[in-house]
Amino acid sequence: MEKFATVDYVIFVIYFFIVAGYGYWIYRKKTNSLSSSKDYFLAEGSLTWWAIGSSLIASNISAEQFIGMSGNGFEVGIAVAAYELIAAVALIIVAVWFIPVYLKNKIFTMPQFLNNRYNETTSLIMAIFWLFLYVFVNLTSILYLGAIAISSMAGGGDSFHTITVALAVFAVIITLGGMRVIGFTDVIQVVVLIIGGIATTYVALTLVSEHFGLGQDALAGFNKLMEDSPEHFNLFVSKPGPGASQEDINKYLMLPGIGMYLAGIWIVNLNYWGCNQYITQRALGADLKTARTGILFAGFLKLFMPIIVMLPGIAAYVLYKNGALQQEMAPGGVFHADNAYSAILGYLPNGMKGLALAALTAAIVAGLAGKANSIATIFTLDIFKKYINKEASEAKMVWVGKITIVISILLSVLFTWNDALGIGGAGGFTFIQKYTGFISPGVFAMFLLGMFWKRTTGAAAITGLVTGFALSVFFNEFATKVFGPETWIYTAYPNKAGVYEIPFQICMGLAFVFTMIAMIGVSLFGPKINPKAFVLDKSMFKVEPSVLALIVVTLLLVTAIYVRFW
Repeated sequence: MEKFATVDYVIFVIYFFIVAGYGYWIYRKKTNSLSSSKDYFLAEGSLTWWAIGSSLIASNISAEQFIGMSGNGFEVGIAVAAYELIAAVALIIVAVWFIPVYLKNKIFTMPQFLNNRYNETTSLIMAIFWLFLYVFVNLTSILYLGAIAISSMAGGGDSFHTITVALAVFAVIITLGGMRVIGFTDVIQVVVLIIGGIATTYVALTLVSEHFGLGQDALAGFNKLMEDSPEHFNLFVSKPGPGASQEDINKYLMLPGIGMYLAGIWIVNLNYWGCNQYITQRALGADLKTARTGILFAGFLKLFMPIIVMLPGIAAYVLYKNGALQQEMAPGGVFHADNAYSAILGYLPNGMKGLALAALTAAIVAGLAGKANSIATIFTLDIFKKYINKEASEAKMVWVGKITIVISILLSVLFTWNDALGIGGAGGFTFIQKYTGFISPGVFAMFLLGMFWKRTTGAAAITGLVTGFALSVFFNEFATKVFGPETWIYTAYPNKAGVYEIPFQICMGLAFVFTMIAMIGVSLFGPKINPKAFVLDKSMFKVEPSVLALIVVTLLLVTAIYVRFW
Protein backbone atom coordinates (compact mmCIF):
# COMPACT_ATOMS: atom_id res chain seq x y z
CA MET A 1 0.00 0.00 0.00
CA GLU A 2 1.40 3.37 -1.00
CA LYS A 3 1.68 6.06 1.61
CA PHE A 4 -0.18 9.34 1.32
CA ALA A 5 0.73 11.88 -1.32
CA THR A 6 0.92 15.62 -0.66
CA VAL A 7 -2.61 16.17 -1.96
CA ASP A 8 -3.91 13.64 0.59
CA TYR A 9 -2.33 15.55 3.46
CA VAL A 10 -3.72 18.83 2.10
CA ILE A 11 -7.26 17.42 1.94
CA PHE A 12 -7.00 16.05 5.46
CA VAL A 13 -5.61 19.30 6.89
CA ILE A 14 -8.44 21.26 5.24
CA TYR A 15 -10.95 18.88 6.81
CA PHE A 16 -9.33 19.26 10.25
CA PHE A 17 -9.34 23.05 10.17
CA ILE A 18 -12.93 23.22 8.90
CA VAL A 19 -14.20 20.99 11.72
CA ALA A 20 -12.06 22.54 14.46
CA GLY A 21 -12.71 26.08 13.22
CA TYR A 22 -16.46 25.58 12.96
CA GLY A 23 -16.52 24.02 16.41
CA TYR A 24 -14.63 26.96 17.90
CA TRP A 25 -16.99 29.42 16.20
CA ILE A 26 -20.02 27.61 17.63
CA TYR A 27 -18.36 27.60 21.06
CA ARG A 28 -17.56 31.33 20.98
CA LYS A 29 -21.00 32.20 19.62
CA LYS A 30 -22.72 30.74 22.69
CA THR A 31 -19.87 30.98 25.19
CA ASN A 32 -21.92 32.89 27.76
CA SER A 33 -24.51 30.13 28.02
CA LEU A 34 -21.95 27.41 28.67
CA SER A 35 -22.12 28.11 32.39
CA SER A 36 -25.34 26.08 32.37
CA SER A 37 -24.73 22.38 32.91
CA LYS A 38 -27.82 21.37 30.95
CA ASP A 39 -26.74 23.49 28.01
CA TYR A 40 -23.20 22.08 28.15
CA PHE A 41 -24.21 18.43 28.39
CA LEU A 42 -27.45 18.50 26.37
CA ALA A 43 -27.23 21.67 24.21
CA GLU A 44 -30.70 22.33 25.60
CA GLY A 45 -33.02 23.73 22.96
CA SER A 46 -30.29 24.64 20.46
CA LEU A 47 -29.83 21.55 18.27
CA THR A 48 -31.92 21.48 15.11
CA TRP A 49 -33.53 18.27 13.79
CA TRP A 50 -30.87 17.88 11.11
CA ALA A 51 -28.09 18.39 13.67
CA ILE A 52 -29.64 15.74 15.95
CA GLY A 53 -30.04 13.25 13.08
CA SER A 54 -26.54 13.85 11.73
CA SER A 55 -25.01 13.59 15.19
CA LEU A 56 -26.77 10.28 15.82
CA ILE A 57 -25.33 8.80 12.62
CA ALA A 58 -21.86 10.30 13.08
CA SER A 59 -21.72 8.92 16.62
CA ASN A 60 -23.02 5.50 15.57
CA ILE A 61 -20.75 4.86 12.58
CA SER A 62 -17.16 4.42 13.73
CA ALA A 63 -14.10 2.32 13.02
CA GLU A 64 -15.74 -0.92 14.13
CA GLN A 65 -18.53 -0.37 11.57
CA PHE A 66 -16.21 0.50 8.69
CA ILE A 67 -13.87 -2.40 9.40
CA GLY A 68 -16.15 -4.94 11.10
CA MET A 69 -19.17 -4.60 8.82
CA SER A 70 -17.01 -4.67 5.70
CA GLY A 71 -15.48 -7.87 7.07
CA ASN A 72 -18.96 -9.27 7.66
CA GLY A 73 -19.93 -8.23 4.13
CA PHE A 74 -16.92 -10.21 2.87
CA GLU A 75 -18.05 -13.31 4.79
CA VAL A 76 -21.84 -13.13 4.69
CA GLY A 77 -22.91 -10.46 2.20
CA ILE A 78 -25.86 -8.09 2.49
CA ALA A 79 -27.53 -10.16 5.23
CA VAL A 80 -25.47 -8.13 7.69
CA ALA A 81 -27.37 -5.04 6.45
CA ALA A 82 -30.27 -6.30 8.58
CA TYR A 83 -28.66 -4.47 11.50
CA GLU A 84 -29.01 -1.17 9.63
CA LEU A 85 -32.48 -1.83 8.19
CA ILE A 86 -33.96 -2.92 11.51
CA ALA A 87 -32.23 0.07 13.14
CA ALA A 88 -34.27 2.36 10.87
CA VAL A 89 -37.49 0.73 12.13
CA ALA A 90 -36.24 0.76 15.73
CA LEU A 91 -35.60 4.49 15.46
CA ILE A 92 -39.25 4.97 14.47
CA ILE A 93 -40.31 3.12 17.62
CA VAL A 94 -37.93 5.21 19.75
CA ALA A 95 -39.14 8.47 18.18
CA VAL A 96 -42.84 7.71 18.58
CA TRP A 97 -42.95 5.90 21.94
CA PHE A 98 -39.70 6.26 23.91
CA ILE A 99 -38.68 9.90 23.49
CA PRO A 100 -42.07 11.33 24.62
CA VAL A 101 -41.69 9.47 27.93
CA TYR A 102 -38.19 10.87 28.47
CA LEU A 103 -39.11 14.44 27.57
CA LYS A 104 -42.39 14.55 29.53
CA ASN A 105 -40.58 13.36 32.66
CA LYS A 106 -37.59 15.69 32.09
CA ILE A 107 -35.09 12.83 31.87
CA PHE A 108 -31.52 13.97 31.12
CA THR A 109 -29.57 10.78 31.81
CA MET A 110 -30.38 7.08 31.77
CA PRO A 111 -29.39 6.60 35.46
CA GLN A 112 -31.80 9.45 36.29
CA PHE A 113 -34.56 7.49 34.52
CA LEU A 114 -33.82 4.45 36.69
CA ASN A 115 -33.71 6.57 39.86
CA ASN A 116 -37.00 8.35 39.12
CA ARG A 117 -38.81 5.19 38.05
CA TYR A 118 -37.27 2.59 40.37
CA ASN A 119 -34.78 3.46 43.09
CA GLU A 120 -31.37 4.95 43.81
CA THR A 121 -29.66 1.54 44.07
CA THR A 122 -30.58 0.56 40.51
CA SER A 123 -29.52 3.99 39.26
CA LEU A 124 -26.11 3.90 40.98
CA ILE A 125 -25.34 0.34 39.83
CA MET A 126 -26.10 1.17 36.21
CA ALA A 127 -24.31 4.54 36.33
CA ILE A 128 -21.10 2.81 37.42
CA PHE A 129 -21.62 0.03 34.89
CA TRP A 130 -22.15 2.47 32.02
CA LEU A 131 -19.07 4.49 32.99
CA PHE A 132 -16.88 1.38 32.91
CA LEU A 133 -18.47 0.18 29.68
CA TYR A 134 -18.04 3.50 27.87
CA VAL A 135 -14.45 4.06 29.03
CA PHE A 136 -12.93 0.58 28.88
CA VAL A 137 -14.95 -0.95 26.05
CA ASN A 138 -16.34 1.74 23.77
CA LEU A 139 -13.75 4.53 23.94
CA THR A 140 -10.83 2.13 24.01
CA SER A 141 -12.02 -0.08 21.15
CA ILE A 142 -12.88 2.88 18.90
CA LEU A 143 -9.49 4.47 19.53
CA TYR A 144 -7.61 1.19 19.03
CA LEU A 145 -9.40 0.19 15.83
CA GLY A 146 -9.22 3.71 14.46
CA ALA A 147 -5.48 4.02 15.08
CA ILE A 148 -4.87 0.58 13.55
CA ALA A 149 -6.88 1.45 10.43
CA ILE A 150 -5.25 4.83 9.87
CA SER A 151 -1.80 3.43 10.64
CA SER A 152 -2.40 0.77 7.99
CA MET A 153 -3.43 3.44 5.47
CA ALA A 154 -0.26 5.38 6.27
CA GLY A 155 1.90 2.36 5.51
CA GLY A 156 2.20 0.89 9.02
CA GLY A 157 5.56 1.27 10.72
CA ASP A 158 5.74 3.04 14.07
CA SER A 159 2.85 5.43 13.42
CA PHE A 160 0.27 3.67 15.64
CA HIS A 161 1.09 5.50 18.89
CA THR A 162 1.39 8.89 17.19
CA ILE A 163 -1.98 8.41 15.51
CA THR A 164 -3.53 7.27 18.80
CA VAL A 165 -2.48 10.49 20.52
CA ALA A 166 -3.53 12.65 17.55
CA LEU A 167 -7.03 11.13 17.46
CA ALA A 168 -7.37 11.56 21.23
CA VAL A 169 -6.33 15.22 21.09
CA PHE A 170 -8.70 15.91 18.17
CA ALA A 171 -11.56 14.30 20.10
CA VAL A 172 -10.78 16.35 23.24
CA ILE A 173 -10.81 19.58 21.22
CA ILE A 174 -14.30 18.80 19.92
CA THR A 175 -15.69 17.36 23.16
CA LEU A 176 -14.64 20.16 25.51
CA GLY A 177 -16.99 22.51 23.66
CA GLY A 178 -20.00 20.61 24.95
CA MET A 179 -22.93 18.91 23.22
CA ARG A 180 -23.74 22.02 21.18
CA VAL A 181 -20.30 21.91 19.51
CA ILE A 182 -20.44 18.12 19.12
CA GLY A 183 -23.90 18.23 17.59
CA PHE A 184 -23.16 20.88 14.98
CA THR A 185 -19.66 19.67 14.08
CA ASP A 186 -21.16 16.20 13.63
CA VAL A 187 -23.09 17.62 10.68
CA ILE A 188 -19.76 18.24 8.93
CA GLN A 189 -18.45 14.89 10.16
CA VAL A 190 -21.38 12.95 8.69
CA VAL A 191 -21.13 14.79 5.35
CA VAL A 192 -17.42 13.93 5.13
CA LEU A 193 -18.15 10.38 6.28
CA ILE A 194 -20.79 9.85 3.58
CA ILE A 195 -18.81 11.49 0.76
CA GLY A 196 -15.63 9.59 1.66
CA GLY A 197 -17.54 6.35 2.11
CA ILE A 198 -19.31 6.69 -1.25
CA ALA A 199 -15.97 7.45 -2.93
CA THR A 200 -14.49 4.25 -1.46
CA THR A 201 -17.51 2.21 -2.60
CA TYR A 202 -17.27 3.71 -6.09
CA VAL A 203 -13.59 2.76 -6.34
CA ALA A 204 -14.39 -0.76 -5.05
CA LEU A 205 -17.01 -1.27 -7.77
CA THR A 206 -14.76 0.10 -10.52
CA LEU A 207 -12.00 -2.26 -9.36
CA VAL A 208 -14.42 -5.15 -9.89
CA SER A 209 -15.45 -3.94 -13.35
CA GLU A 210 -11.79 -3.46 -14.37
CA HIS A 211 -10.83 -6.90 -13.07
CA PHE A 212 -13.44 -8.51 -15.32
CA GLY A 213 -12.54 -6.36 -18.33
CA LEU A 214 -15.64 -4.16 -18.18
CA GLY A 215 -13.80 -0.83 -17.98
CA GLN A 216 -14.18 1.73 -15.21
CA ASP A 217 -17.92 1.31 -14.78
CA ALA A 218 -19.22 1.21 -11.18
CA LEU A 219 -22.70 0.03 -12.25
CA ALA A 220 -21.18 -2.79 -14.28
CA GLY A 221 -19.10 -3.65 -11.24
CA PHE A 222 -22.20 -3.86 -9.05
CA ASN A 223 -24.00 -6.06 -11.58
CA LYS A 224 -20.92 -8.29 -11.73
CA LEU A 225 -21.01 -8.70 -7.94
CA MET A 226 -24.60 -9.94 -8.12
CA GLU A 227 -23.82 -12.22 -11.05
CA ASP A 228 -20.64 -13.69 -9.56
CA SER A 229 -21.82 -14.16 -5.98
CA PRO A 230 -25.64 -14.16 -5.83
CA GLU A 231 -25.52 -15.84 -2.40
CA HIS A 232 -24.00 -12.62 -1.03
CA PHE A 233 -27.17 -10.71 -2.00
CA ASN A 234 -29.68 -12.52 0.19
CA LEU A 235 -30.96 -10.78 3.31
CA PHE A 236 -32.03 -14.11 4.76
CA VAL A 237 -29.51 -16.72 5.94
CA SER A 238 -30.99 -20.21 5.70
CA LYS A 239 -30.66 -22.72 8.51
CA PRO A 240 -27.80 -25.15 7.67
CA GLY A 241 -28.92 -28.66 6.77
CA PRO A 242 -27.09 -31.97 7.24
CA GLY A 243 -23.60 -31.86 5.78
CA ALA A 244 -23.52 -28.05 5.66
CA SER A 245 -20.09 -26.48 5.26
CA GLN A 246 -18.40 -24.68 8.15
CA GLU A 247 -18.70 -21.46 6.13
CA ASP A 248 -22.51 -21.78 6.00
CA ILE A 249 -22.65 -22.65 9.69
CA ASN A 250 -20.55 -19.60 10.58
CA LYS A 251 -22.95 -17.39 8.62
CA TYR A 252 -25.91 -18.81 10.48
CA LEU A 253 -24.27 -18.42 13.88
CA MET A 254 -23.73 -14.75 13.01
CA LEU A 255 -27.17 -14.12 11.46
CA PRO A 256 -29.59 -16.94 12.37
CA GLY A 257 -32.28 -16.61 9.71
CA ILE A 258 -35.85 -16.00 10.78
CA GLY A 259 -34.88 -16.54 14.41
CA MET A 260 -32.84 -13.35 14.26
CA TYR A 261 -35.93 -11.33 13.36
CA LEU A 262 -37.87 -12.85 16.25
CA ALA A 263 -35.17 -12.28 18.85
CA GLY A 264 -31.83 -10.55 19.28
CA ILE A 265 -31.74 -8.01 16.48
CA TRP A 266 -34.65 -6.08 17.97
CA ILE A 267 -33.15 -6.14 21.46
CA VAL A 268 -29.79 -4.96 20.14
CA ASN A 269 -31.32 -2.05 18.24
CA LEU A 270 -34.02 -0.92 20.67
CA ASN A 271 -31.63 -1.08 23.62
CA TYR A 272 -28.89 0.75 21.70
CA TRP A 273 -31.06 3.49 20.20
CA GLY A 274 -33.60 3.88 22.98
CA CYS A 275 -31.89 3.10 26.31
CA ASN A 276 -28.35 4.32 25.69
CA GLN A 277 -27.11 7.63 27.11
CA TYR A 278 -24.58 7.95 24.34
CA ILE A 279 -27.36 7.99 21.73
CA THR A 280 -30.48 9.43 23.38
CA GLN A 281 -28.52 12.37 24.80
CA ARG A 282 -28.67 14.06 21.41
CA ALA A 283 -32.44 14.36 21.60
CA LEU A 284 -33.01 14.88 25.34
CA GLY A 285 -32.42 18.64 25.20
CA ALA A 286 -34.84 19.32 22.31
CA ASP A 287 -38.61 19.75 22.11
CA LEU A 288 -40.67 16.72 21.08
CA LYS A 289 -41.17 17.61 17.41
CA THR A 290 -37.50 18.47 16.87
CA ALA A 291 -36.32 15.35 18.69
CA ARG A 292 -38.69 13.10 16.76
CA THR A 293 -37.79 14.58 13.38
CA GLY A 294 -34.07 14.32 14.13
CA ILE A 295 -34.35 10.68 15.18
CA LEU A 296 -36.41 9.80 12.10
CA PHE A 297 -33.90 11.62 9.89
CA ALA A 298 -31.19 9.42 11.40
CA GLY A 299 -33.33 6.37 10.59
CA PHE A 300 -33.64 7.52 6.99
CA LEU A 301 -29.86 7.98 6.72
CA LYS A 302 -29.38 4.52 8.24
CA LEU A 303 -30.81 2.96 5.08
CA PHE A 304 -27.82 4.21 3.08
CA MET A 305 -25.10 3.10 5.50
CA PRO A 306 -24.79 -0.46 4.06
CA ILE A 307 -23.69 1.04 0.75
CA ILE A 308 -20.78 2.73 2.49
CA VAL A 309 -19.66 0.08 4.97
CA MET A 310 -20.83 -3.21 3.42
CA LEU A 311 -20.43 -3.07 -0.38
CA PRO A 312 -16.63 -2.61 -0.22
CA GLY A 313 -16.47 -5.89 1.72
CA ILE A 314 -18.52 -7.75 -0.90
CA ALA A 315 -16.35 -6.25 -3.66
CA ALA A 316 -13.25 -7.45 -1.82
CA TYR A 317 -14.79 -10.94 -1.57
CA VAL A 318 -15.45 -11.18 -5.31
CA LEU A 319 -11.98 -9.86 -6.17
CA TYR A 320 -10.32 -12.24 -3.70
CA LYS A 321 -12.41 -15.15 -4.94
CA ASN A 322 -11.24 -14.42 -8.48
CA GLY A 323 -7.53 -14.16 -7.70
CA ALA A 324 -7.06 -10.50 -6.73
CA LEU A 325 -6.24 -8.96 -3.31
CA GLN A 326 -4.45 -12.14 -2.22
CA GLN A 327 -1.68 -10.30 -0.40
CA GLU A 328 -3.92 -7.49 0.87
CA MET A 329 -6.38 -9.89 2.51
CA ALA A 330 -3.58 -11.90 4.12
CA PRO A 331 -0.77 -9.52 5.08
CA GLY A 332 2.04 -11.50 6.64
CA GLY A 333 0.40 -14.68 5.39
CA VAL A 334 -2.52 -14.49 7.86
CA PHE A 335 -5.96 -14.14 6.26
CA HIS A 336 -8.63 -12.12 8.05
CA ALA A 337 -11.97 -10.97 6.64
CA ASP A 338 -11.67 -7.67 8.53
CA ASN A 339 -8.84 -6.72 6.17
CA ALA A 340 -11.44 -6.18 3.40
CA TYR A 341 -11.91 -2.44 3.88
CA SER A 342 -8.22 -1.59 4.13
CA ALA A 343 -7.55 -3.83 1.09
CA ILE A 344 -9.85 -1.62 -0.98
CA LEU A 345 -8.44 1.60 0.48
CA GLY A 346 -5.00 0.63 -0.78
CA TYR A 347 -6.22 1.11 -4.37
CA LEU A 348 -7.65 4.58 -3.92
CA PRO A 349 -5.97 7.20 -6.13
CA ASN A 350 -4.10 10.16 -4.65
CA GLY A 351 -6.54 12.71 -3.29
CA MET A 352 -9.27 10.15 -2.73
CA LYS A 353 -7.06 8.46 -0.16
CA GLY A 354 -6.99 11.73 1.78
CA LEU A 355 -10.77 11.95 1.53
CA ALA A 356 -11.11 8.37 2.81
CA LEU A 357 -8.74 9.23 5.67
CA ALA A 358 -10.90 12.24 6.53
CA ALA A 359 -14.04 10.06 6.44
CA LEU A 360 -12.49 7.46 8.73
CA THR A 361 -11.20 10.15 11.08
CA ALA A 362 -14.64 11.80 11.11
CA ALA A 363 -16.23 8.51 12.15
CA ILE A 364 -13.62 7.88 14.84
CA VAL A 365 -13.58 11.38 16.33
CA ALA A 366 -17.38 11.69 16.32
CA GLY A 367 -17.61 8.36 18.16
CA LEU A 368 -14.98 9.33 20.70
CA ALA A 369 -16.50 12.77 21.30
CA GLY A 370 -20.02 11.46 21.72
CA LYS A 371 -19.06 8.77 24.20
CA ALA A 372 -16.74 11.06 26.17
CA ASN A 373 -19.53 13.61 26.51
CA SER A 374 -21.91 10.91 27.76
CA ILE A 375 -19.30 9.75 30.28
CA ALA A 376 -18.98 13.32 31.55
CA THR A 377 -22.76 13.74 31.72
CA ILE A 378 -23.37 10.55 33.73
CA PHE A 379 -20.46 11.15 36.11
CA THR A 380 -21.28 14.82 36.71
CA LEU A 381 -25.07 14.64 37.04
CA ASP A 382 -25.53 11.16 38.50
CA ILE A 383 -22.46 10.72 40.71
CA PHE A 384 -20.65 14.01 41.41
CA LYS A 385 -23.77 16.13 41.94
CA LYS A 386 -25.63 13.45 43.93
CA TYR A 387 -22.90 11.90 46.07
CA ILE A 388 -19.78 14.12 46.07
CA ASN A 389 -20.88 17.76 46.00
CA LYS A 390 -24.64 18.27 46.24
CA GLU A 391 -24.22 22.05 46.35
CA ALA A 392 -22.06 22.27 43.21
CA SER A 393 -22.76 25.34 41.08
CA GLU A 394 -23.53 25.17 37.37
CA ALA A 395 -20.04 26.43 36.52
CA LYS A 396 -18.48 23.84 38.84
CA MET A 397 -20.42 21.04 37.16
CA VAL A 398 -19.31 22.16 33.70
CA TRP A 399 -15.70 22.25 34.95
CA VAL A 400 -16.03 18.74 36.42
CA GLY A 401 -17.48 17.55 33.12
CA LYS A 402 -14.48 18.89 31.20
CA ILE A 403 -12.02 17.25 33.59
CA THR A 404 -13.93 13.98 33.26
CA ILE A 405 -13.66 14.16 29.47
CA VAL A 406 -9.89 14.58 29.60
CA ILE A 407 -9.41 11.78 32.15
CA SER A 408 -11.67 9.32 30.28
CA ILE A 409 -9.90 9.85 26.96
CA LEU A 410 -6.50 9.68 28.69
CA LEU A 411 -7.48 6.31 30.21
CA SER A 412 -8.54 5.03 26.80
CA VAL A 413 -5.15 6.06 25.37
CA LEU A 414 -3.32 4.22 28.16
CA PHE A 415 -5.30 1.01 27.64
CA THR A 416 -4.97 1.31 23.87
CA TRP A 417 -1.21 1.88 23.97
CA ASN A 418 -0.29 -1.79 24.30
CA ASP A 419 -3.78 -3.23 23.71
CA ALA A 420 -4.11 -3.92 27.43
CA LEU A 421 -7.66 -5.25 27.06
CA GLY A 422 -6.85 -7.62 24.21
CA ILE A 423 -9.06 -5.90 21.62
CA GLY A 424 -6.88 -6.96 18.73
CA GLY A 425 -7.02 -10.62 19.67
CA ALA A 426 -10.82 -10.81 19.81
CA GLY A 427 -11.49 -8.39 16.98
CA GLY A 428 -13.03 -5.00 17.70
CA PHE A 429 -16.60 -5.78 16.69
CA THR A 430 -16.57 -9.05 18.66
CA PHE A 431 -14.96 -7.27 21.62
CA ILE A 432 -17.80 -4.75 21.84
CA GLN A 433 -20.55 -7.34 21.36
CA LYS A 434 -19.05 -9.61 24.01
CA TYR A 435 -19.17 -6.99 26.75
CA THR A 436 -22.46 -5.27 25.86
CA GLY A 437 -24.60 -8.14 24.56
CA PHE A 438 -24.76 -9.96 27.89
CA ILE A 439 -26.31 -6.97 29.65
CA SER A 440 -28.71 -5.80 26.89
CA PRO A 441 -31.68 -8.13 27.63
CA GLY A 442 -31.85 -7.11 31.30
CA VAL A 443 -31.38 -3.38 30.64
CA PHE A 444 -33.94 -3.30 27.83
CA ALA A 445 -36.48 -5.21 29.94
CA MET A 446 -35.98 -2.70 32.81
CA PHE A 447 -36.60 0.26 30.51
CA LEU A 448 -39.49 -1.27 28.57
CA LEU A 449 -41.51 -2.33 31.60
CA GLY A 450 -40.52 0.82 33.46
CA MET A 451 -41.98 3.01 30.75
CA PHE A 452 -45.16 1.16 29.89
CA TRP A 453 -46.25 -0.99 32.87
CA LYS A 454 -47.15 0.96 35.97
CA ARG A 455 -46.90 -2.09 38.23
CA THR A 456 -43.18 -2.69 37.67
CA THR A 457 -41.28 -2.38 40.96
CA GLY A 458 -37.71 -1.54 41.99
CA ALA A 459 -37.23 -5.12 43.20
CA ALA A 460 -38.27 -6.32 39.74
CA ALA A 461 -35.70 -3.99 38.13
CA ILE A 462 -32.86 -5.46 40.19
CA THR A 463 -34.20 -8.95 39.44
CA GLY A 464 -34.24 -8.14 35.71
CA LEU A 465 -30.70 -6.83 35.72
CA VAL A 466 -29.30 -9.91 37.48
CA THR A 467 -31.50 -12.41 35.64
CA GLY A 468 -30.79 -10.94 32.21
CA PHE A 469 -27.04 -11.13 32.73
CA ALA A 470 -27.12 -14.62 34.26
CA LEU A 471 -29.34 -16.02 31.51
CA SER A 472 -27.23 -14.44 28.78
CA VAL A 473 -24.14 -16.13 30.19
CA PHE A 474 -26.01 -19.42 30.57
CA PHE A 475 -27.44 -19.59 27.04
CA ASN A 476 -24.18 -18.48 25.43
CA GLU A 477 -21.74 -20.55 27.47
CA PHE A 478 -23.48 -23.45 29.21
CA ALA A 479 -26.80 -24.36 27.55
CA THR A 480 -25.26 -26.76 25.04
CA LYS A 481 -23.19 -28.39 27.79
CA VAL A 482 -26.21 -28.88 30.04
CA PHE A 483 -28.70 -30.00 27.38
CA GLY A 484 -26.30 -31.31 24.74
CA PRO A 485 -25.71 -30.01 21.20
CA GLU A 486 -29.37 -30.58 20.29
CA THR A 487 -30.77 -28.13 22.84
CA TRP A 488 -34.32 -28.27 24.15
CA ILE A 489 -35.36 -25.14 22.29
CA TYR A 490 -32.98 -24.61 19.37
CA THR A 491 -30.38 -26.47 17.37
CA ALA A 492 -26.77 -25.63 18.20
CA TYR A 493 -23.95 -25.74 15.65
CA PRO A 494 -20.17 -26.10 15.96
CA ASN A 495 -18.27 -22.83 15.67
CA LYS A 496 -14.84 -22.38 14.09
CA ALA A 497 -13.23 -23.94 17.16
CA GLY A 498 -15.52 -26.97 16.95
CA VAL A 499 -17.47 -26.00 20.09
CA TYR A 500 -21.25 -26.21 19.81
CA GLU A 501 -23.08 -22.96 20.44
CA ILE A 502 -26.52 -21.42 20.06
CA PRO A 503 -26.57 -18.37 17.76
CA PHE A 504 -25.81 -15.27 19.81
CA GLN A 505 -28.96 -13.42 18.79
CA ILE A 506 -31.16 -16.37 19.74
CA CYS A 507 -29.49 -16.38 23.17
CA MET A 508 -30.36 -12.71 23.60
CA GLY A 509 -33.99 -13.39 22.70
CA LEU A 510 -34.26 -16.28 25.16
CA ALA A 511 -32.63 -14.25 27.94
CA PHE A 512 -34.99 -11.33 27.29
CA VAL A 513 -38.18 -13.43 27.34
CA PHE A 514 -37.32 -15.17 30.62
CA THR A 515 -36.15 -11.87 32.15
CA MET A 516 -39.49 -10.26 31.31
CA ILE A 517 -41.31 -13.20 32.91
CA ALA A 518 -39.18 -12.90 36.05
CA MET A 519 -39.76 -9.14 36.32
CA ILE A 520 -43.50 -9.49 35.81
CA GLY A 521 -43.64 -12.25 38.42
CA VAL A 522 -41.80 -10.16 41.04
CA SER A 523 -43.92 -7.07 40.26
CA LEU A 524 -47.16 -9.00 40.83
CA PHE A 525 -46.22 -9.19 44.53
CA GLY A 526 -46.14 -5.40 44.70
CA PRO A 527 -48.87 -2.73 44.49
CA LYS A 528 -51.12 -2.62 41.43
CA ILE A 529 -49.71 0.80 40.58
CA ASN A 530 -46.18 1.67 41.61
CA PRO A 531 -46.16 5.18 43.16
CA LYS A 532 -43.09 5.97 41.06
CA ALA A 533 -44.73 4.94 37.77
CA PHE A 534 -44.72 7.53 35.00
CA VAL A 535 -47.95 9.26 34.03
CA LEU A 536 -48.69 8.61 30.37
CA ASP A 537 -51.46 9.91 28.14
CA LYS A 538 -52.41 9.17 24.54
CA SER A 539 -51.61 12.70 23.34
CA MET A 540 -47.90 12.07 24.03
CA PHE A 541 -47.75 9.52 21.23
CA LYS A 542 -49.61 11.42 18.51
CA VAL A 543 -47.45 12.40 15.54
CA GLU A 544 -47.78 15.36 13.21
CA PRO A 545 -48.46 14.83 9.48
CA SER A 546 -44.87 15.73 8.48
CA VAL A 547 -43.48 13.22 10.98
CA LEU A 548 -45.94 10.57 9.82
CA ALA A 549 -44.87 11.14 6.20
CA LEU A 550 -41.21 10.53 7.10
CA ILE A 551 -42.20 7.34 8.94
CA VAL A 552 -44.17 6.06 5.92
CA VAL A 553 -41.32 6.82 3.49
CA THR A 554 -38.81 4.98 5.69
CA LEU A 555 -41.06 1.93 6.07
CA LEU A 556 -41.74 1.79 2.33
CA LEU A 557 -38.00 1.89 1.57
CA VAL A 558 -37.27 -0.87 4.11
CA THR A 559 -40.09 -2.98 2.63
CA ALA A 560 -38.83 -2.44 -0.92
CA ILE A 561 -35.30 -3.51 0.03
CA TYR A 562 -36.57 -6.69 1.71
CA VAL A 563 -38.85 -7.54 -1.22
CA ARG A 564 -35.93 -7.17 -3.63
CA PHE A 565 -33.26 -9.02 -1.65
CA TRP A 566 -35.11 -11.50 0.59
